[in-house]
Amino acid sequence: MAAAGGLAGRVALVTGGARGIGAAVAAAFVAEGARVVVADVLDAEGKQLADALGDAASYVHLDVSESDAWRTALGEAEATFGPVSVLVNNAGVVEFATIEASTDEVFRRVLEIDLVGAFFGMRAVLPSMRRAGGGVIVNISSTAGLIGYAGIAGYVSAKWGMRGLTKAAALEFAADGIRVCSVHPGPIRTPMTAGMGEASVAGQPIERFGEPDEVAAMVAFVAGQATFSTGSEFVVDGGATAGVVPVLPASS
Repeated sequence: MAAAGGLAGRVALVTGGARGIGAAVAAAFVAEGARVVVADVLDAEGKQLADALGDAASYVHLDVSESDAWRTALGEAEATFGPVSVLVNNAGVVEFATIEASTDEVFRRVLEIDLVGAFFGMRAVLPSMRRAGGGVIVNISSTAGLIGYAGIAGYVSAKWGMRGLTKAAALEFAADGIRVCSVHPGPIRTPMTAGMGEASVAGQPIERFGEPDEVAAMVAFVAGQATFSTGSEFVVDGGATAGVVPVLPASS
């Protein structure tokens, strides 16, 4: 049976691992003693990160929306480090468009990468995790999987779907000693949010963008220490979804 907690000695695969939250997760895992496969379509950036992380990391090209690509990537991961016991489904894209303006292709592309890709990964990793004696799957959803946002309907749909998929998998995979949880970041300073101004975080209790390292710390906790949690949601959003910010009366 895989170790009950901690990341030392674990083999992890992180999708969308070349930059942003994925890169921070890969670095945090290596720092805690895991061996990490950085998976992405950004080959130059992914290889550079894996090289910087040293012998405990490697890079594999992976288009998460291609089912066959998952089998190839997991085969390479096992050949390099052994059975995978941690999967972080982090790869994602966002397309800004109203429902009326969205094309079929735009909506489907977001769903295929952000949701279907995670489904492919969860299904594909099962044999490897069984060989490892158990494992953990951490699905990176979003606050868009907890509330609605206008102008990104595909992303919201995918992230709500990720939340439900997590719960279904938690029930199905428990017998194999596999925990499945979702992490829900709010506005985080990454390439995906580069076009968002400071007004995006105005009024939230912690009035700033989060940093990738802050999300990575939560992912590492969920993967290594939250041993009695499965089907659970962990939020990293500066309080953005805590509720409506009240307008307090001026003091007399």
